[in-house]
Amino acid sequence: MDFSPVWISAKTASVSIVITFFLGTAAAFFIFRMRHERLKILWDAILTLPLVLPPTVAGFFLLYIFGVRRPVGAFFLEYFGVKIAFSWGATVLAAVAISFPLMYRSARGAFEQVDRDLLDAGRTLGMSEWQIFRKILMPGAMQGLLSGGILAFARGLGEFGATAMIAGNIAGQTRTLPLAVYSDVSAGNMESAGRYVLILVLISFIVVTGMGYATYVFQRFSRKENR
Repeated sequence: MDFSPVWISAKTASVSIVITFFLGTAAAFFIFRMRHERLKILWDAILTLPLVLPPTVAGFFLLYIFGVRRPVGAFFLEYFGVKIAFSWGATVLAAVAISFPLMYRSARGAFEQVDRDLLDAGRTLGMSEWQIFRKILMPGAMQGLLSGGILAFARGLGEFGATAMIAGNIAGQTRTLPLAVYSDVSAGNMESAGRYVLILVLISFIVVTGMGYATYVFQRFSRKENR
């Protein structure tokens, strides 16, 4: 059994969740702070769009932007000697693009649930916006942020369509676990595909169970703090 898809998927999901967590949280905070309601609705729709688009469509846009003969891809190749499309970096790019909306929606929902009276109280006490964000908003939204991060990690791990479009299915380089399942099924190697499926199911189960346990621990900690 070739374990390279396991390693590639683990690397891709681990790197992408770091990027997605910070980008999604920052975008959610930006929308949360926005006062213009029409602009807020427009930006919210744009940032959520990859969640409802077929992954292959998202992959098409990524390929159109980062392909070797496209503006951004050609720029990186000419000036930095970095080829984005059909490289391992492209698997990270695809995972970030597809998992970002999950992190963004979770983070925004978590921010919206924080009592605004607490934020106003902080301003009344002379706290800066950074102090309010760090000491009030982030702790109050932490449960939602953690849940969003775990879901985004799982989504990035299972990404298939956009990865196939922008990164390809190159054995030992860009072949993630979902692509390995597809390749083995296409070749009629059902036994090997079944092993990869089992690994994906086990990892996904651990991730979802971990999310439930983290929520349980966080709720218990919150109850103790409130006593």
